[in-house]
Amino acid sequence: MSTPDGVRIDGPIKDRYDEVLTDGALAFLADLHRRFDGRRRELLALRDSRYAELAAGGTLDFLAETKDVREDDSWRVSDPAPGLVDRRAEITGPTDRKMTINALNSGARVWLADLEDANTPLWEVMIEGQLNLRDAIERRIDFTSPEGKSYALNDKVATIVVRPRGWHLPEKHILVDGERTSGSITDFGLYFFHCAQKQIDNGLGPYFYLPKMESHLEARLWNDVFVHAQDALGIPQGTIRATVLIETFPAAFEMEEILYELRDHSAGLNAGRWDYMFSVIKKFRTRGAEFMLPDRNSVTMTVPFMRSYTELLVRTCHKRGAHAIGGMAAFIPSKDETVNKAAFDKVRDDKTREAGDGFDGSWVAHPGMVALCTEVFDGVLGDKPNQLDKTRDEVSVTAEQLLDITSTPGAVTEAGLRSNISVGVQYLEAWLRGTGAVGINNLMEDAATAEISRSQVWQWLHNDVHLDDGQVVTRELVERLIDEEIDAIHQKIGDESFAAGGWDDARALFTQMALSDDFAEFLTLPAYERMP
Repeated sequence: MSTPDGVRIDGPIKDRYDEVLTDGALAFLADLHRRFDGRRRELLALRDSRYAELAAGGTLDFLAETKDVREDDSWRVSDPAPGLVDRRAEITGPTDRKMTINALNSGARVWLADLEDANTPLWEVMIEGQLNLRDAIERRIDFTSPEGKSYALNDKVATIVVRPRGWHLPEKHILVDGERTSGSITDFGLYFFHCAQKQIDNGLGPYFYLPKMESHLEARLWNDVFVHAQDALGIPQGTIRATVLIETFPAAFEMEEILYELRDHSAGLNAGRWDYMFSVIKKFRTRGAEFMLPDRNSVTMTVPFMRSYTELLVRTCHKRGAHAIGGMAAFIPSKDETVNKAAFDKVRDDKTREAGDGFDGSWVAHPGMVALCTEVFDGVLGDKPNQLDKTRDEVSVTAEQLLDITSTPGAVTEAGLRSNISVGVQYLEAWLRGTGAVGINNLMEDAATAEISRSQVWQWLHNDVHLDDGQVVTRELVERLIDEEIDAIHQKIGDESFAAGGWDDARALFTQMALSDDFAEFLTLPAYERMP
C-alpha cells in the first residue's frame, strides 16, 4: 500500500487494515512522531537517571520545585465529561471482537478498552483492535463463535475509555523517517483520528487511560500531544479526557502535579495495585531488606504502604474535583460454588473498603463481577453519581509512610516462589501466542502479574533471600523449580496441548528475565522482539 512521505509499514496488510492505515491517519501519526518522540526519549532517559540515584542510596520524596502547585488550593480539573460522571463499576479487557461486545454489554458504566497490559502488541491484534473499536462506536459490530453463538450490542452500553501502550513501548511495524514510532502515540493517534468525532457525535468524547507514567513531566507531554491533536483535527480543546493510572512508585509522589498538568483534560486517577508493587520492587531491587516484599499474594491493600497510597490518591483527587477509581478485582467466576463464595466474599470486602474510603468506582475483569461491584457502590452512592464531595480532609500522608515497605507482614515462601514461576511462565506462553488476558487459577491475569512474578524472583535471587523454611534462593533452586513447575503444567494439560504450546519459548524468556544479572525494565520489551 502507498504511504505518506517518510512512513513505512512493515506489518502485513490484511482485510480492512486499509480502513485504519489510511493516508490521513498515517500522516497524522507521522506529525505526532516528529513533534513529540524526541521528548519522549528524553523522558525515558530521565527515568534511567532517577533509578541510578535510587540505586546509589537515594530516596523518593515530594518535589520541592512543585511545592507551589500542591499548596495552591485554587485550581481544579475540568468537570466530568459526558459518560464519565458516574463510574461506579468499570470493566477492563482486551479489544478482541467478542470481548468488545461482552464488555460493552456487561452493565458496567465504563469499559477500559485495553491496548496495553491485557493485550499483546502482535500486529494483527493491535490493528484489529482499532477496527473493533471503530465498529463498536458505529454500532456495526457482531461476532459468531465457532459453536454458533451470536453476539451483538445491547441498546445501552458502557462508555469506551481506551488505554494505549506506555511511553516505553515501541511500535516496530510503523516507521517514520526510519524510526519506530511510539506505541503510545500510535494507539492514541489511530483511535483519535478515526473515532474522536464519532464519539462526539454520540454525545461522548475521546477518552483515555494513561499507563506507566513516572512523573508530571510525562503527563505534560501527554497534555501537549492532546492540545496539538485537537487543534490538528479541529476538535475543541478540553474534549479529550484522560484518567492516569498511578501504578509506579515515583508517580505516587507527584499525584497533584500530574492532575495539574492534565487539568483541562483530566478525568481522575486510578490505583493500579499490581504494577505499583512491581514498581516498588523495580526501583529498589538492589536495596536489600528495606524494600523486600513477601509473597505477592500476601500483600493486600490494607498493608501500611498500600493503605497510604490509596488514601493519598482519594484525598488528592477529591481535593481537585477529580474521580478516584479503585483497583482491579481479577476473579473469574468458577463452576465450584465453594471457590465462588470465598472469592465473592473477598471481592465484596475489597470493594466495600474502597467505597467507604471515598473511591468513586472500581474495576473488575469479568462481566460476572460487575453486579457485585455495582451493588457495593450503590450502597454508598445511592442516587449520587460519585463521591467528589467526600474530600477526606483528615488524610495526611507523608513520604515516610509511602516508603514504609518494612512494615508489610508476611514471609517469602517456597509456595510463593513456585507460584511466581508457574503463573509467570503460563502467562508468557499465552502472551507470546497473542493473548494478553489469561485466566489462571480463577484469576484474570495480565502483564502486570507476570512483571511482579518475575521481578520478585529476580529480587529474592539477587539479594540472597532465605525462604521461611531456611532455603536460600539460588540460581540452582530457581532453575529446579522452573523445571518442576513446567512438568506440573505438562501433566495438568496433557501431552497434546503441551506439544501445541510455546512452552520452550516461555521457559527461556522467564528464565532470562528472572536469572539475568541485568534487570530488564519491562519484560514486554524483549518479549516483543520475539514476536513477528
